[in-house]
Amino acid sequence: MDTRDAARRPDTDDDRPAASSTDRDGRAELLKAAFRRHATGVAVVTALGPDGPVGLTASSVASVSAHPPALSFSVLTSSRTAQVVAAADVLDVHLLPADLVDVADAYGRSAGERFTPAQGWVVDEHGTTLPGAVASLRCVPITTVPVGEAVVVVAEVRDVRLGPVGEPLVYHDRTYRTVGRQV
Repeated sequence: MDTRDAARRPDTDDDRPAASSTDRDGRAELLKAAFRRHATGVAVVTALGPDGPVGLTASSVASVSAHPPALSFSVLTSSRTAQVVAAADVLDVHLLPADLVDVADAYGRSAGERFTPAQGWVVDEHGTTLPGAVASLRCVPITTVPVGEAVVVVAEVRDVRLGPVGEPLVYHDRTYRTVGRQV
C-alpha cells in the first residue's frame, strides 16, 4: 500500500472495537469523541458589548460563501460572552497563527485575561483589531440558528485584513498544535 494512502485514511488495523450508540446521551459522547479526533483552525471572535469588548475562542469558524462573502461559527448559549457575541451588530473574527496560542488560550477560558496591550489588541468604536492575526474579518450577522445548547451564527464578511503569514494554529484532541509535515 502507498504510504500516502495510509496517511489519508483511518487505520483499519486498529485493535480498538468500533464504537456506536443509538441512545441520545451515548451519541452525544461519541460526537464529542469524534470531533476531538478532527483538527480545526483556531480563531478569536470579538464584539463590542454594552460593557466593552468581549471575545471567545472558536474552533468552529467556517467559510460559507464567497458571493456574498460569508462565514459561520457556533457558540454555547450558556456563556454570557457568547450571548453578547451572538447578539452583536458587528463581529470581528481573528484567525490565529501558532505564535498567538496564548491569546487563544486566554479567550478559551472564562477567567483568561482579555484585550491586554501585551496581546497586541487595538480597540476602538468600530471594533477590535489584532495585528498579529493571519487575517481579521469584520462581519455583520445575517442570521442565527438555535440548535440545542448552541447557536450558529452566519455573518457577511464586510472587510478582510490580511496579517502576517504564520504557522497555522490548530485545535486537536483538546490541545493546541501546529500543522505537521505536508502529505
